[in-house]
Amino acid sequence: MDFYGWKPYVSVAERRRKAMREIEKRRKKGHPISPVTIDGRTIAKTFWGKSWCENLERYSDYANRLPRGRTYVRNGSVVDLQIKAGSIQALVSGSELYEITLKIAPVGKQRWKSICEDCAGAIDSLVELLQGRFSKGVMERICRQSQGLFPSPAEIKLSCSCPDWAGMCKHVAAVLYGVGARFDHQPELLFRLREVDEQELIVKAGRALPSTKQVPAARKVLAEEDLSAIFGLDIAQSSGADVGAPRKKAVAKVTKKKTAGGNAVPADKRPPRKSPKR
Repeated sequence: MDFYGWKPYVSVAERRRKAMREIEKRRKKGHPISPVTIDGRTIAKTFWGKSWCENLERYSDYANRLPRGRTYVRNGSVVDLQIKAGSIQALVSGSELYEITLKIAPVGKQRWKSICEDCAGAIDSLVELLQGRFSKGVMERICRQSQGLFPSPAEIKLSCSCPDWAGMCKHVAAVLYGVGARFDHQPELLFRLREVDEQELIVKAGRALPSTKQVPAARKVLAEEDLSAIFGLDIAQSSGADVGAPRKKAVAKVTKKKTAGGNAVPADKRPPRKSPKR
């Protein structure tokens, strides 16, 4: 340290080398490593990533440290970021390798129920949801300050191993921006973080089946005379004066006799039988 108690300046490149050496040690011990990489100056490009960052920036509680955080995340200082249910853990390269832990409160059941009810029927598929391709009304409802899906400052507990006295240091700010960048590629992590099920936002419209059975069309029902003509049958009609009684089935009576040629001849067309001579 110098006379005023400040540590000597260390270049970004030197800090990065030190951080990577420490990261490599952790990797060899089996710890998963997932750095945040930003292409260009735009931190987040998709709906979910940009919405997270915009939510972060509109809270005055965070305003004083956010610019430094943007610089840190752009230059690759967030060398590891792990997002789990209700928590975010990260490593940020600074004068040393700092450990950051953020605790995020889950979305309250009543708030989540209200979000689902307000968005019911407006989101058709999981793909549409994760890609942020839905109506402006749904977007506004999900992103509503203090009543939407994104956390307020009161719902976040911040912790960093650096000596900065501020509740939000530049390292924490870099991590929060890194979360927005991560949502660009894995938007489902937002729902895991807030401990809700994204499937509940999807309402599939189903059509009720008709309760009555369809009867065949009249032209597809054969009348009795049609049956007689097709099959050469005499249809005997049931006789009964009781209208309420179930109708008896028609009985086809056919009497056949083979001719010399082997063909059957109907009874009504046979010649009369001759009486035997005595």
